[in-house]
Formats: sequence, C-alpha cells, structure tokens
Amino acid sequence: MSRIIFAGTPEIAAGVLQTLIDAKYNVIACLTQPDRPQGRGLKLHPSAVKTIALQNNIPVLQPKTLKSTEVQEQLKDLQADLMIVLAYGLILPSAVLNIPRLGCVNIHASLLPRWRGAAPIQHAILAGDPETGITIMQMDAGLDTGAMLAKYRCVINPNDTSDDLHDRLAKLAQSSIIDVLPKILNGTIVAEPQDDKLATYANKIDKQDAKINWSDSASIIERKIRSYNSWPVAFTSFKEETVRIWQALNTDVSSDLQPGTIINVNPKFIEVATGVGTIQIITMQFPGKKPLPIAEILNSNKELVAGQVFK
Repeated sequence: MSRIIFAGTPEIAAGVLQTLIDAKYNVIACLTQPDRPQGRGLKLHPSAVKTIALQNNIPVLQPKTLKSTEVQEQLKDLQADLMIVLAYGLILPSAVLNIPRLGCVNIHASLLPRWRGAAPIQHAILAGDPETGITIMQMDAGLDTGAMLAKYRCVINPNDTSDDLHDRLAKLAQSSIIDVLPKILNGTIVAEPQDDKLATYANKIDKQDAKINWSDSASIIERKIRSYNSWPVAFTSFKEETVRIWQALNTDVSSDLQPGTIINVNPKFIEVATGVGTIQIITMQFPGKKPLPIAEILNSNKELVAGQVFK
C-alpha cells in the first residue's frame, strides 16, 4: 500500500485529511504548523490537521522550518511514496520536494495559472471571476508554478462571500483528491505544463486592503465587501468611528452626489453614493457591537440619515 505524508494546517486541510483516512489511504505522517496561542488566555492550540491526525493515531511533525537537515532526514526515514499538501503554511525546499518517490502534489484553490499565491479565493471574487475551482498540481520550486495534474471547476455565484466559496471549494478539494489520487499513484496521469503568460497572482490579504474607497464603482465596492467577509471585513469611517460592512447590494441607480454620501435610509438598507452607481448596505457593525441588520442599527443610531457621509 502506498505511503502518504499529508501536509496542511487549517480546517480545509483537515477535511481532506479526514477524507483520505475514510477512504483507507495509508497516511503515515502529518506535517502541520506548530501549536499557536489563541483566546484570551493565549493557551497553545493544535491545528485542525493535528487534531484529526492524533484522533487517528497518525504521527505528527511540527517543524518551524523544513530547511534543517535533521527534519529532512526524518522525512526520508518515512520512505513515503507521495506527499499531499494543502494550506500548510511553510515553503517546501527542493530537497523536501524530491524526498517522496512520486514527489509532492499541492491542492490549490483556483484554476491555475490564474491566481497563484496565498489568497486565490478572495482575489477571484474581487476580480468578478465567473468561476474558480481546484487544481491538483505537481509541486516544483516556484510559487504554484508546477505542472497541473487535474482541474475541477466551481461556479462563483453573484452573492458568494469568501466564506461561502471557501466551504464549497473545501468539499470540492475532498472529492477531487479522491478522484485523482489513484491515477497519481499508479502513474497513469498526464501532467499539463502551466502557461506562465496567463498567470495572475493572489497576494496575501492585509487588513488595510479592506478599507472602502467610495470613489470606486459600486460593483467594485460590493465585490470587496463579499471578498473580505468574514476576514478582514470591509470597513469605512462614520463620525470618526470605524464601521464594518458585512453585506451590501450593488444597484443600477446612478447618483451625482459625493461618493460616500447617504442617499436613502429605510429599515431594509442604507443607500450610499459611489464613484459609479450606488450600493445598499444591509448588514453593518459599529465598534463594540455585533454585526446587525440596518433596522436594528437605526433603532439606536439616529445620525445615520440622508446627507451624512461615510469617509
């Protein structure tokens, strides 16, 4: 039976690991990030992948780097046929990529070569892409540049948030690896090189990226709100307070008012002028409060009236 190392850290990776276990694949070890402090007490918590691995008596390795000779020797001693990688969080040096007999394959949440990099889900929504998917690729020394082994497509719905799309791609990742893995292990798969000319890059998201520029068009702002839900959450300023916007609708209505100006207020939404068109804010969050529908916010905030301006 083929010997598989699994490398991953968050929930999306843990779901794939559980799928491999349920399908009776021989996962001989897991690589995952070191335990991190969480919560008010900052107690160390294991990653989602570590939790699943320990529940199934799979040995766990948590090196801070894969560049050390000692760690590489540990991996060689495992005599693995294949390493499967998904959202691991550490760079795999060439010495590690070459350790398993069949190398390392990565499960990437985009249709490569589009959106190579750290945040493909958010960038696909930001760009207004009609679809994305999962690409299973043979890893090389580049950033998501390896030959593609299989692609699985997923439609992006007009109202999808990053969380929505993440959850669907997580399920697609599970079914995808089960579909393609037998062909990888028996050597019948045909790899397809990526066309570097078509490559785009999904840079890591920073909190400041979520700041709304009301001079942008309504469509851009609405996509930003969906893309950054639920992290880092799109934000603006109102009366010197930072306000997070969780849900909004793009309209076809035009406006000559200054971008950021509140046009209309009612229990269902607050309509705001943008550089092109308007958006209707449906769910919003003030400091120290939970995200709330507009009707509830208006009960306690009487300053949200037509003519006021979001900065």
